[in-house]
Amino acid sequence: MVSPVPPALTSLTHWGAFTATVDSGDVASVTPLPGDADPSPALGNLPGSVRHRSRVTTPAVRRGWLEGGPGPSDRRGADEFVAVSWDELTDLLADELRRVVHTHGNEAIYGGSYGWASAGRFHHAQSQVHRFLNCLGGYTFSRHSYSLGATGVIMPRVVGTHDDLFKRSTQWDVIVEHTDLMVCFGGMALKNTGVNHGGTTAHPARDALRRFRERGGQIVSFSPLRDDVDGPCDWYAAVPGTDVAIMLALAHVLASESLADRDFLATYCVGYERFERYLLGVDDGVPKSPQWAACICGLSAEELTALARRMAAARTIVTVSWSLQRTRHGEQAPWMGLTLAAMLGQIGLPGGGFGHGYGSMNEPGLPPLRCGLPRLPQGVNPVSSFIPVAAVSDMLLHPGEMFDYNGIRLVYPDIKLVYWAGGNPFHHHQNIPRLRRALGRPDTVVVHEPYWTAMAKHADIVVPSTTFLEREDFSGSKNDPVLMAMPKMTEPYAQSRDDYQTFAALARNLGFEEAFTEGRTTREWLAHLYRTWSTSLDFDVPTFDDFWRAGRLRLPTEEGLTLLADFRSDPTTHRLGTPSGLIEIFSATIDAFGYDDCRGHPAWFEPTEWLGGPRAADYPLHLIANQPASRLHSQLDGGAASQQSKVEGREPIRMNPSDAQARGLVGGDVVRVFNDRGACLAGVLLDAGVRPQVVQLSTGAWFDPVDPTDPDAMCVHGNPNVLTDDVGTSSLARGCTGAHVLVEVVKFTGPPPPVRAHEPPVIR
Repeated sequence: MVSPVPPALTSLTHWGAFTATVDSGDVASVTPLPGDADPSPALGNLPGSVRHRSRVTTPAVRRGWLEGGPGPSDRRGADEFVAVSWDELTDLLADELRRVVHTHGNEAIYGGSYGWASAGRFHHAQSQVHRFLNCLGGYTFSRHSYSLGATGVIMPRVVGTHDDLFKRSTQWDVIVEHTDLMVCFGGMALKNTGVNHGGTTAHPARDALRRFRERGGQIVSFSPLRDDVDGPCDWYAAVPGTDVAIMLALAHVLASESLADRDFLATYCVGYERFERYLLGVDDGVPKSPQWAACICGLSAEELTALARRMAAARTIVTVSWSLQRTRHGEQAPWMGLTLAAMLGQIGLPGGGFGHGYGSMNEPGLPPLRCGLPRLPQGVNPVSSFIPVAAVSDMLLHPGEMFDYNGIRLVYPDIKLVYWAGGNPFHHHQNIPRLRRALGRPDTVVVHEPYWTAMAKHADIVVPSTTFLEREDFSGSKNDPVLMAMPKMTEPYAQSRDDYQTFAALARNLGFEEAFTEGRTTREWLAHLYRTWSTSLDFDVPTFDDFWRAGRLRLPTEEGLTLLADFRSDPTTHRLGTPSGLIEIFSATIDAFGYDDCRGHPAWFEPTEWLGGPRAADYPLHLIANQPASRLHSQLDGGAASQQSKVEGREPIRMNPSDAQARGLVGGDVVRVFNDRGACLAGVLLDAGVRPQVVQLSTGAWFDPVDPTDPDAMCVHGNPNVLTDDVGTSSLARGCTGAHVLVEVVKFTGPPPPVRAHEPPVIR
């Protein structure tokens, strides 16, 4: 008897649209949609993900919390759990929310949802938890992101926005046709273009670069990693963390050799004269020349001088990766990159100017939609208390302490309950030993999760959530031309429920079900959001039922965009959102803040973690903690594509053969990576495309301490955030600084501990 062929269903996730076959309640196979020129390998993590052994199968409560009640605890992450019914969990959680609000006020709840929880527009975890907490009366919230914490603050001060740098950036087709030279600080890693927030149906970057090169375009890459640009390029393997010094040196050549476009600077910018005094060393006696920069960055003054002249003679776009602002003084790199582009005078010209994030996500370079997208209303948060998103540990450890942020003085609230739905801070947040101690301080930690991540294991109340494969939704991105239906591919696994069901039950218990649900089921919400959205459009779309049957809807996009072209054509009509309406090379606003670690113009600040500093004597290797090629952040780390990238079951660490030889290491060795903050194990990969004295260890390996009871325990799986420093970029933005850290690497002797990252905790 011939077995029936499983039906094929089409859906969307962050890293691409796909068709999947489902068998026995799980994804059996995945195929990218036809027409996607460069599908992401992360799709290979989907088969087997619904019934993976790491799934949360039951509502669970940490035994210590269940028996001892709410309160600080050093047992989070080490305790066993007790399975409870859904009714018991709902009652326990509703009672705890009542207690916290009544005793401490809504400010004592931190709505910490952060991360790429779902590509869906309705079941997006952040939207659901924020809507619920707003109905409850509000919560302490976070601003900006780990990816763009510094950019999100500095760019509105300098150019009036930061979203437009990505969503309305110069398009790939314009670059292909007009650009002669791309100068890429931080490279342009195509592995990162696999993903977009709301999903993506095409990956055009690789083909665009092919066509760009065929036309004669050239790429310059400043990065310690050769593969941060795929294919031919001029590779400058500078000392990591010195990009701002390099940019200053290039700017010095433009200024001193009369190559700067002073008409552009006078017409479209303010404050260049103040910056030029610093650049030429008028006040401090230190010209920021190529000779000065050469001693910092490890490149020759002659090649920097030659490159500056080459940039001035060509149609040049200066790009800065997101990674460069995830370090101490991270505000300086995008600010200085924009200043360098302004000095070239090509901002607003086709193929010239500035770009931020090419190769950081599948968004810059893609045409934006001419319309918005449906979204779930989150309501109004009456609580004004907030933190920069990367200040979670500071907030939990230092309630009542004042801190500077973007020109204001704030106070860390006294958080009693952390409510986390979506995302994994053990991936995002720096200095995990400190984070573990911080998570021991609140009375209660609540986590909604499909999988037993480290964050779920550190919770008191664990809510088993569905994956996007187990519920209905639709999604799209602001730079992708397709709104796509996401049909349910299989029934929810074990006792998992979608977050909307969970919050609806809690809202019923707490007395505001009608305000939260508005009387709608999930399908009714999808139809309502679609119909509400469709009434705002200036073009016709099918009915919701017709859209759902078709499975996708193509939306109009704006074509041929050049960043700030309208501003260049008419700076009065299209003035920027800065105080002057112009590009602020010198910001009087920032200068008035008086911060020692962020001046009124872009400047070189010596990093705390770099090979030219005193820490390098003890930790002589510069570790780049970048994004993985085999998954999105830590999502589906247990999937096949992610697991195939491991070495001896651990995250791979790439290093130059000369550094390995000096330490007696060979490819495949398990090594201990350490500094004075922590240690992890990793598996060695030798790569001559990594600069000497540099190692690369991607983020996203699920944190797996050898001793869960010890906050300082070594991670046996290879999570680099046990090593990173938990300090903000500066007093201005307090962004994440987790991309750069100094370490030492030695061979691990003896049998390595087993990897248990994807095993559930003990549940009684």
